[in-house]
Amino acid sequence: PLQSRMKLLASCLGLWLLFQLPALVSGTRAVYKVQEEQPPNILIGSLASDYGFPDAGHLYKLEVGAPYLRVDGKTGDIYTTETSIDRETLRECQHLLPGQPCYLEFEVSITDLILNNSPRLLEGQIEVLDINDNTPNFASPVLTLSIPENTNIGTLFPIPMAMDRDSGANGVASYELMAGPEAQELFGLQVAEDQDEKQPQLIVMGNLDREQWDSYDLTIKVQDGGNPPRASSALLRITILDMNDNTPKFEKALYEAELSENSPVGHSVLQVKANDSDQGANAEIDYSFHQASDMVRRLLRLDRATGLITVQGPIDREDVSMLKFSVMAKDKGANPKSARTQVVVNIKDMNDNAPSIEIRGIGLVTHQDGIANISEDVPVETAVALVQVSDRDEGENAVVTCVVAGDVPFQLRQASESGSDSKKKYFLQTTTPLDYESVKEYTIEIVAVDSGNPPLSSTNSLKVQVVDVNDNAPVFSQSYTEVAFPENNEPDDLVMEVSASDADSGSNAKLVYSLQMDPSSKGSFAIDPDSGEIRVKAVLDREQRERYEFSVVAADKGSPSLRGTASVAINVMDRNDNDPKFMLSGYNFSVMENMPPLSPVGMVTVIDADKGENARIQLSVEQDNGDFVIQNGTGTILSSISFDREQQSTYTFRLKAVDGGDPPRSAYVGVTINVLDENDNAPFITSPSNATYKHILPHTSPGQQVSKVKAEDIDSGVNAELTYSITGGNPFELFQISPQSGDITLEKEILRKHHGLHRLVVRVNDKGKPSRHGTALVHFYVNETLANRTLLDTLVGHSLDTPLDIDIAGDPEYERSKQRSNILFGVIAGIVAVTLVIVLVVLVRYCRQREAKSGYQAGKKETKDLYAPKQASKSGKSKNKVKKSKSPKPPKPTEDEEETGLQKSLKFNLMNDSVSDSPRIHLPLNYPPGSPDLGRHYRSNSPLPSIQLQPQSPSASKKHQVVQDLPATNTFVGTGDNNSTGSEQYSDYSYRTNPQKYTNKQV
Repeated sequence: PLQSRMKLLASCLGLWLLFQLPALVSGTRAVYKVQEEQPPNILIGSLASDYGFPDAGHLYKLEVGAPYLRVDGKTGDIYTTETSIDRETLRECQHLLPGQPCYLEFEVSITDLILNNSPRLLEGQIEVLDINDNTPNFASPVLTLSIPENTNIGTLFPIPMAMDRDSGANGVASYELMAGPEAQELFGLQVAEDQDEKQPQLIVMGNLDREQWDSYDLTIKVQDGGNPPRASSALLRITILDMNDNTPKFEKALYEAELSENSPVGHSVLQVKANDSDQGANAEIDYSFHQASDMVRRLLRLDRATGLITVQGPIDREDVSMLKFSVMAKDKGANPKSARTQVVVNIKDMNDNAPSIEIRGIGLVTHQDGIANISEDVPVETAVALVQVSDRDEGENAVVTCVVAGDVPFQLRQASESGSDSKKKYFLQTTTPLDYESVKEYTIEIVAVDSGNPPLSSTNSLKVQVVDVNDNAPVFSQSYTEVAFPENNEPDDLVMEVSASDADSGSNAKLVYSLQMDPSSKGSFAIDPDSGEIRVKAVLDREQRERYEFSVVAADKGSPSLRGTASVAINVMDRNDNDPKFMLSGYNFSVMENMPPLSPVGMVTVIDADKGENARIQLSVEQDNGDFVIQNGTGTILSSISFDREQQSTYTFRLKAVDGGDPPRSAYVGVTINVLDENDNAPFITSPSNATYKHILPHTSPGQQVSKVKAEDIDSGVNAELTYSITGGNPFELFQISPQSGDITLEKEILRKHHGLHRLVVRVNDKGKPSRHGTALVHFYVNETLANRTLLDTLVGHSLDTPLDIDIAGDPEYERSKQRSNILFGVIAGIVAVTLVIVLVVLVRYCRQREAKSGYQAGKKETKDLYAPKQASKSGKSKNKVKKSKSPKPPKPTEDEEETGLQKSLKFNLMNDSVSDSPRIHLPLNYPPGSPDLGRHYRSNSPLPSIQLQPQSPSASKKHQVVQDLPATNTFVGTGDNNSTGSEQYSDYSYRTNPQKYTNKQV
């Protein structure tokens, strides 16, 4: 039992491996093996994993092999279907000789879905392995066998063989003879193998006696070699015949003949011949078919008397290429004897079959009723059909040439290299791009011609309908359209209509219109999706938006949809619906006074939201006496007068703006012109008068206000803001003036030198640019009393004639005495300095003479002369200083030190006798003995030029008068003032016309 189970397990494992493992591949031909009668959805093999074909992005389609097979479209896995594979019923396996394998042919197309290339055709075959699904059976349940009674022991008599539709090990494996007790010793069974056939034979094992038993009934059992085995049995009836000595004997053990197909009925094929040595009826032979198939009995006729085999049915090599059968010869004796011979008739091919053209779909292209539909966008060399051309003939009669007839963009390309001459496969593929819009349908005629003599041909046609692909986008009749549409419209007014066309057909040519607008334009327009009418949905206002631009899209209903676009521009036409508008509700302009006539004083801006003539504006001045005009082109207001702020500071009028619409629209605006002040007026002094004076007591305390300068300026603003300053007459800085108020205060304690008349030059400046000023003379008389008013009036009058750069301040005699003391001290210091220099020079010369060498000339005068000029110069200067102190110079202002170029050591003698007299330089004429000639040296080396001073009287020239710098209105007479009194203390300060007291200097 263990061995039986192991044997069964090994057999199942072998069958499973045989089913799963693919056969070796030769080129691109796939070979698998599968047992017959498998249930549905059993995996036979995987093209992707077994042969390295792609498992993604490709489509696998079974072209040949249905209904027994199906293929997974993504992986190429091959499965069984509901229709089981029965090896015994397959057409391809009907006429197989014993031992020949049974193949189920299949074809699979592989299409690249990514590249959309032409599909590849994979041919394969599945070897259908036999299983023990059929029981061996005898031709009849009762088999009859006749044996003569004098048959020798050991003689063999053939028993009709059993037939098993299975093959190989599952075919007939053994026979068994079962006999009763009376026949066990007389008969036995022997099996002879002849050409892979097991022939059962009955062997005579004892002497037969017809008189005892004339017949025997035995049972013969047949069993195949399957696992488990199948068996059947039949009744073998043996009839014992009376003696017949000789058995017929055929002349040949095997007869062979060649029969041309399509031979006529009655045509002789061959004749079998058997001989019998007996006499009479025992020698007469009867011929019959033995174990001949139905096809043999249908096609051939055997003459039972002559053994002549003739044709009795149509012979077609394409149905059967060989007839193999046995002929039995039996004599007509009482106990007939028989013999068998084998007959083989080979059918010779005749070119009686025209080539066969089979056109079927391939890959994604399907055919229905001889029509193939293919998209126009397929690439060139795309297969639209698989054409299989075959010829049932053989040899040269089966060599077929196949072509495409006519001028069509299709050609045949061999699909497989494994085909034979009698069976070829081609791809019918495109040669040029297809265009539905040019040609919508093709009728392709394929002609196949064989190589027989005479050749036979056949045709087949395929109608290819080009399927429209949405490869044409809609096209507008105008790619750009610009229209004008008036503003203030009514909603839903028709603006325009657009139209587009599509060269495609069907749904690919049905168009839907839409608008593509920016967010600011959405809701303003709408389009009818079917007609393309564009209507306005809102009231347009050109002043809000003058132009609308958007795109009109026409999309077809193809998949995927294609779109065409056109640009639309709508210009909104203007209507005079807006008044002119000034940029400001009122205009205020400021202009400077003293502007010349026709000068621009301002510019107004007026706009009109309309356009064209509706926006052309005319400006005019209203409520005006001709003082102003306006330029229409620029909006500039011009003055026709010259402004004087002091006469009129403000002008007011109105401007009118009128557009050019019909009817016209207008607007008004007020204009105010403010005249700005220009610094065209200098300040004028209101008090004090130039000719008045103020008496100040010597014991007046510092910080006390002693006077106040008052001034006015008829300008305005900063041009009328005044500042006060003292510009002259305050050498002792005795007085100070407030820059803002003009208050004059005493700053220092009054000393003796301060007694007398003081003249302050006060300048009043405004803050305009450039600044203007006025000058006031403020007189102060410092003294205990006002005894001599006449002298004081004279001094004030002299002050008015004195240039403003000459200070009049205090007692001049006090300054002269102080100056004389200073000159005396200077002369003494100069004499001492010259003496020291002379002594030092003498000592130096003496020391050098003692140290001189023997060759030195002590009497050389050049050395003495070398120092003489220096000594003479110093001596001369000292003497001049001494002489200068004898005649003191009047006090001078500080400015004189910067302007004069003369040395203080010189003394000027200003002569008053004549205006033409020049000042003289007085030099000493007598010198001590032995002193150098200083006069000669001074005349030759002095850097001072020879000058001549021309004295002039202040009263003689008007340019020195103070009145010139003052306004005409600023001359006041102060005789009525109680302070205008004379002073006896100033009796020596007599009024003279001699100007030596005050240096002639102009400001």
